Amino acid sequence: MRILGIIPARGGSKGVPGKNIKLLGELPLLAYTAKSALASKQLSKVILSSDCQEIANVAQQFGIEVPFLRPEHLATDTASSIDVVQHAVSFLENQGEFFDAICLLQPTAPFRYNGFIDDAIQTFIQNDADALVSVLPVPHEFNPHWVFEPNDNGILEIATGEKEIIKRRQELPKAFFRDGSVYLTKISTIKKGSFYGNKLSYIENNPDFYVNIDTLNDWEIALSKLPLIKSLL
Repeated sequence: MRILGIIPARGGSKGVPGKNIKLLGELPLLAYTAKSALASKQLSKVILSSDCQEIANVAQQFGIEVPFLRPEHLATDTASSIDVVQHAVSFLENQGEFFDAICLLQPTAPFRYNGFIDDAIQTFIQNDADALVSVLPVPHEFNPHWVFEPNDNGILEIATGEKEIIKRRQELPKAFFRDGSVYLTKISTIKKGSFYGNKLSYIENNPDFYVNIDTLNDWEIALSKLPLIKSLL
């Protein structure tokens, strides 16, 4: 299976200005994802999708190909990730390069254990899924079976629609949230305008590696994790 790795990194970050090339420890944020992507044995090609030449220059310094600069309309706050991926796929197909699936690797989730991307790809292939996402367990207090929603009369109802609440934590079914580290999707599903398709698989990540950088507080959390990350790699 030919899989295209795509690292999306636009220049207009507001929560952490310039975050994609801002130094996180000794390396620009982008470099952590670049190194993980290039270490993968399963990715056929890895490219950057960005509107910013400065980000493109940094990506190239770390060995990532930059076949284009993203159009301005795909670099706004309202631009969707699916549009960004469809643009990258279409650009490469017009150059005669075709792939079976894409692997979206967000720089804002910089930490991945060695081999994690390839483990995700193996699961994706084995399950013959339309897509795969990396996940982490939802803390039991936020499990959807313990979450309430107000109805039109101001009365709380269980979010899952059940009439009786599950009383014991041990009886709660597993629930996960996307951690943003890896998204894998077949090209045929991407062309239908979906990241997930009808058959969505998953790989559970190591929570020690989790951070999703959107704010300065997230940045500080990432900095605090660096010594642990280095010890685990």
